[in-house]
Order: sequence, then structure tokens, then C-alpha cells
Amino acid sequence: MKNMIYDCIVVGAGTGGTTAARTLAIKGHKVLLIDRKKKEVVGDKVCGDAIGKHHFDTLNKLIGLRYPTQDECEANIDGIDVISPDKETILKIQGEGTKGYMINRLKFGQRLLDATIDTGVEFLDKTSVISPIFKGNFINGVLTRSLDSGEKKEIRGQAVIDASGVTAVVRRKLPNHNIERNVKKEDMIVCFREIRDLTREIDDPNFCKIYLTQNIAPGGYVWVFPEGMTRVNVGLGLQNVASNPHPRQQLYESVLSDSLFEGSKVVHKGGGIVPTRRPIWSQVANGLLIVGDAACQVNPIHGGGIGPSMMGGYLAATTIDHAFEKGNLSERGLWEYNVEYMKGYGAKQAGLDLFRLFLQQTPDDELNYGMKHRLLKEDDILSASLGEDLVLNLTEKVKRFFSGIGKLGLLNRLRKISTKMKEIKGLFQNYPSPEQFKAWKSEVESIYKDTWEILG
Repeated sequence: MKNMIYDCIVVGAGTGGTTAARTLAIKGHKVLLIDRKKKEVVGDKVCGDAIGKHHFDTLNKLIGLRYPTQDECEANIDGIDVISPDKETILKIQGEGTKGYMINRLKFGQRLLDATIDTGVEFLDKTSVISPIFKGNFINGVLTRSLDSGEKKEIRGQAVIDASGVTAVVRRKLPNHNIERNVKKEDMIVCFREIRDLTREIDDPNFCKIYLTQNIAPGGYVWVFPEGMTRVNVGLGLQNVASNPHPRQQLYESVLSDSLFEGSKVVHKGGGIVPTRRPIWSQVANGLLIVGDAACQVNPIHGGGIGPSMMGGYLAATTIDHAFEKGNLSERGLWEYNVEYMKGYGAKQAGLDLFRLFLQQTPDDELNYGMKHRLLKEDDILSASLGEDLVLNLTEKVKRFFSGIGKLGLLNRLRKISTKMKEIKGLFQNYPSPEQFKAWKSEVESIYKDTWEILG
């Protein structure tokens, strides 16, 4: 490593970082991958452990990413049950877009890391990145510290990828730029989850269950995801605002008290923070690209980030490869990463971000009414989750009923939000050039302003 300049340094060996590093190595680049954890525990992360099959369908074709092995796969998932606050209505969402897997996060992460190292990537574990190193206004390396010895080193790379997760160790140290250095606390979800062995078999072992309830999980939701017939991943996420209780306390008092968990035993537990919002405005700077949670590449509704982070890693690596061919690692030379990510995943996430704000501002009684009377049908929810426009079930009969019970405001807010979702998706699908970026950003901010006025 001494005096070596890498083509790219990847900070963080999670799903996004390993995918980026592996893709670059496959394309012939000299890559260094850095992580704080020791090699044997890379991948051991607290999360919901669910990932859609369609992500593997795509990445298998692009870089030969294998589907979860029998050893990694805890369960096959066919769909999602979305359950109303009063538990009287269940929206059963199923189709190709909801098929997926519950994975053993550690085993999956270890497989990704081993496959990445096998392509020739150099891996440096037990090492923290302190800050980026600049040469002029370009990032061309990172300052590191060994967690064993405390020794600091400067490591040089022609490009750097920040895939360091929600800590975003490189992004947070940037000077004023188009990139958002900080993410607002209220755009974060604080989670706590446990994997538990039950004393009896669960119903529908191939369906994930999501419970919407502002009373128990304000600004978030409760989940019970199956990992076999008698094991579940159960957790709860709350919007990160000071008035909300601690998620572990809420989980024990309001979820684990259910008879399903009587006599159950904890297999694994832990908490974390997830950015549930649109992606950051721009994901590139001179010599830098940002991937995964560090770029807020997470589904704003359910917090799923494994698939988007891997796609972000692939697109970032492909962009760097093109930039080397053109001899241009500037912000402009790397801008195609913004365009490619935003027109697909980014546009979907931006639209769902507005729907997330709607859900967070809608009390339980209105959620009960809306779900009971199918303002959104199951197929329409599935389509919206896959990036299509939100279609509402606003028949004259529904309108008359909601008007009669004094809930017409709910219908009007939902209708207006669906319009704003379509508008913001259109803007992200037509992501601007660097010259047009400022005007584009103002248009997006205007949509958020309108959304908050709609929601009161």
C-alpha cells in the first residue's frame, strides 16, 4: 500500500460499497475497500433483512451476483400485508414486485465481501476514515486511523466512493457544495428490532407484515417479518423527533406484549438509524461519489435499502469507469451517476417521500377510514411502490361517504399529494445538467413547500 495511488478508494464494505468495489475490479481498476469492522463481522448489521428478488434479477445480469444461497436465505417472501391501526383491515400486496427473500445479513455480507476480494480488491479492515484529502478542489484520498494501533495514514486514490452508511464520514466533511452535508433529524427513523424464536408456528410464513400506527410507532411503523415457520424479525421504527419515546421501550411495551411472542426467545437484537427520504440533491463532487445510506438511497416508506444501495454501487462504479475513459473525474465528468440513479430509483424515492410525509401527518382514525374503504387498492399500492403513478379509488360513492362522515379533507389531501408525487417524479426523471441544477432544485423545493401547505 505504501506510496500507492489507487484508481478508487471505497469507504464502507456494506452492500453498496462491496458492489461498487467489485464492479470496478471486474472492469480492471485497482481498488481499495476500507471498513471499520474486522473482516469476520462485515455484514453484521441491524436491519429488516428483506430484499426484493428483482434486485437480484438485475444485478445477476450485470455483474453475475448470485441469488441468496440456501445457507443465506431464511425465508422466501411472496408479498406484504399492510395492516391498519385498528387491525381490522389488511391490504394484501403481492405480485412480482413483492417477491423476495429474508436473508441472514452476516452470511450475505460475508459472501459479498469474499466475492469482492476474489476479484482483486484490496481490503483494509479495522480502519476508520477520519476525513477526505483534497488536492486543490478535488478529493484524491482519505486520512485513516487504525483501530488497533491508532496509527494515521494518508491513502491516495484518483476517486473516492463514500459508502459509509448513515454516518457518511466523507460527505459530512465536505466544504459547501451541491451535496447536502447534513440530513435533518426528522428525516431519520430510529429503529430497534429483535430476531426471536417463537413457541408456535406463524400464519402466512411467506408474507411480511407491516402495521401502520401513529399511536405505537409515530412517523414510522411496526414490522413482523418471517424467518421460517417459528422465527421472526420483529421491530419498530419511530421518526427521530425529541417527543417520541425510545423504540426499544415501545417494542417491549406495545408489540412484544402480543400473545404471539409469549415464551419466545431472543436470537439477536439491536438498534439503528435509517434515512427515510428522497436521495440527497447531488451524489457527486470532484473525485467523489456517494452510495447507499450515505446518499439516502432508501425507500422512504418501508426503509428498505439493500437493493437500492447495490444498484447505486453498480452505477457509481460504471460512472467512474466511463470517467477514466474520458480522463475526467470532475463533478461534471461524474454527473452521469446522478442522472442514471435519479431517473430510476431516485424518482421513485422522491415520489414516495411525499407519500411518507402524508402518512406521518395522518392520524390513526383517518388511516383506518382510508384503508377500510380502499382509497388505495392493493394493485395500485404495488404499482406505486415500483415507481408508477399513485392511482386513487375516488369514486362518487366514496366521495359521498367521506363527505357524510366529515372526512372529505382526507380525500382532498390524498388527491393533491398524488398530483405532487407525479410532479416530483417527473423532475427527478429529468434530472438537470450542472448548469440547470440550481433552477431544478428550486422547483423541487417548491413542491415540498406546496406539500407542507397541503398537509397543514
